[in-house]
Amino acid sequence: MAYGVRRVSLAVALLAALVFILSYVPEYLRPVIPDQDESERDKKWIKTSPHWIDRQTCRWLGLCGISHIKWDAPARSVAGGEPIMDELKKLALGWSEERTIPKTDASDWENAPLVKDLKRTRAAAADGAQAQIMDEVPEYVLDNAPLVHLYSGEHFWPSHIAEHVKHLQPFEGGSLLDTWKHVDLDNMGTLNAQNGTIFLTSEVDVESRPSWLHNRVGVPSPFPEDEGGDDAPGSGTPAEKERDGTTWWDADKQHPPHRIALPKPSSENRRRPAHGSLKRRNYGEGQRPIVANFPKDTKPDASGYSTAPAILVLVDKGAGIIDAFWFFFYSYNLGQTVLNIRFGNHVGDWEHCMVRFQHGIPRAMFLSEHAGGKAYMWHAMEKRSQPNGKPPRPIIYSAVGSHAMYASEGLHPYVLPFKMLKDVTDKGPLWDPALNNLAYWYDYEVDQEEDKSLSNGEERTSLTPAKSNPDAPTSWFHFEGCWGDDVYPLSDKRQWRLFGEYHYITGPLGPKWKFLERRKVCQTEKCTIVDSIEAGKKSAWY
Repeated sequence: MAYGVRRVSLAVALLAALVFILSYVPEYLRPVIPDQDESERDKKWIKTSPHWIDRQTCRWLGLCGISHIKWDAPARSVAGGEPIMDELKKLALGWSEERTIPKTDASDWENAPLVKDLKRTRAAAADGAQAQIMDEVPEYVLDNAPLVHLYSGEHFWPSHIAEHVKHLQPFEGGSLLDTWKHVDLDNMGTLNAQNGTIFLTSEVDVESRPSWLHNRVGVPSPFPEDEGGDDAPGSGTPAEKERDGTTWWDADKQHPPHRIALPKPSSENRRRPAHGSLKRRNYGEGQRPIVANFPKDTKPDASGYSTAPAILVLVDKGAGIIDAFWFFFYSYNLGQTVLNIRFGNHVGDWEHCMVRFQHGIPRAMFLSEHAGGKAYMWHAMEKRSQPNGKPPRPIIYSAVGSHAMYASEGLHPYVLPFKMLKDVTDKGPLWDPALNNLAYWYDYEVDQEEDKSLSNGEERTSLTPAKSNPDAPTSWFHFEGCWGDDVYPLSDKRQWRLFGEYHYITGPLGPKWKFLERRKVCQTEKCTIVDSIEAGKKSAWY
C-alpha cells in the first residue's frame, strides 16, 4: 500500500513539474511580455481548434497543434506552376469551398513601372505662400551607407515592394475586401479607412513556395576573402572624437543635445544641402535608374547592385542631427529551427539599420534584430575601404532566413539557452543599397499634426520623396496594416505552437511604425551603445 502511494505521489510530482516547466518557463524566456489584448487574442486563437484535446493540451501544457508538426523545408519543387490557395488556406480564413480568389483586372504588372508618372501636388508651407521643396540626399549619407553581406545559402532574397504587394489581397477580420481590385504602392494608405486591422494576405499557399517569395537566381558563392578591403574593427573614427561632450545619442527637435559643438555653416544645419560636405551628389555615377519592369532576380550582382531597391528614410532631429534609416524588404521570413522544428515564419519582412549623423559626422549605428536590436559606436563597426578617397563604409550581416541584422559573421544565439535558437551569418553576396534605393524625408512633427487634422482619405505630406526620385509613391508608407498574412489559426494544419513560439506569426508593420521619431539610437527606450563588436556579442536586445 505504502509503495503504491509513493508511486502515485511521484507521478503527481512529476506531472506538476512538467506542467510548471511547460507553463512558466516559456513565459520567463519570452523577451516581450504580452499585454492584456494579446492575452485575449491568444484565448480566441486556442478556441479555433475543433479538437477538445488539442485545446486543453494547448491551454494547460503549451503544446498546440502537435499533430501538425512536420519538417518545413526552405524550398519546394512545385509542378504545374504556382497553385492557388488550397483547402488549408480556405480553412484558415473561413472561406467556403465555392469561394474563389478574385483576379485583378489591372494592367500588365510585369510592364508596370515602380514609380508612376503622377503629378503630385505638394502641400503648401505653413504660411501657405511657398510649396514644399524636395530635398537632396546629403552626400555623406550615401558615402557612409552600409554594405550588407547576405547569407551565401539564403533562399529568400531582397524583394521589390511593388512586386510583393501585387501578390497580396487585403483582408480584414478574416474576410476579403471585395471592393478592392488590386493593391499598389499608391493606394495602400487608403486602406486605413477600414474599421479594423488590414492584413495583406498571400493569394497562394506560401508553403508552395511561389517564385516571388524567393527572388532567387541560384546558390551564390561566398564573398572572396582575397579581394581585400575590409578594415579591422576599431579602425574608424576614434572614440574620443565620437564622445565630444554633446548628448547626440539622446536628442530630437524638442530635446537638442545639451552642449552643441562649435557653430557650423548655416547650410550644414539645414537638411537642404548646397555646398561643402553636403554638396549635391551626381546620381549618374552611383545611383542607377529604377527599372521599369518588375525584377525576377534580385540577388546582388558583382558590383553589389540589386534590382530590389532599398528604402532610405531621412529624419531631421534638429541641431544638426539626422537619422538615416536604411530599410531592407524581403517577401518571406523563414524562421529558425529548434530540435529540427521551425518557428517564426511570416510573409513580408522589414529589417533596418540606422546611422545617426551629427553635422555630417556618423556617430553610431543601430541594427534591427527580431523584436529589438543593438546599437554600436561608429568606430566599432567593421568597415570596408572605398576608392577615390571616400570614407570606409560599415559592413553589416543579414542572417539566413530571418534577415536579422548583425555586426559580425558567425552564430548568434538568442532567447533560448544552450544555443538552441540561433541566427547564422556569413560573407555571402555583398549588397550595396546606395546603388538602388527609394529615398525620402520624413517629418514626424508634421505627421503628428496631420494625425489630428486629416481623415484617412486625405493625402499626407509628412513623407516627401527626395529629389533623386521626385515621383516616388508615398501612400504605402502610411499604411497601418500588416505586410503579410495574419497569424494562422490553430485549426490550420500548417500551424503549431510549442513553448509559446508559433510556426507562423503575423506579417510585419511597415517602416513608419519602427519608432522613427526616436530620441535615442535604439528602437527601444532602453538603449546601450556598445563600444566594440565583441561587446555586442555579449549583450542581448531582450
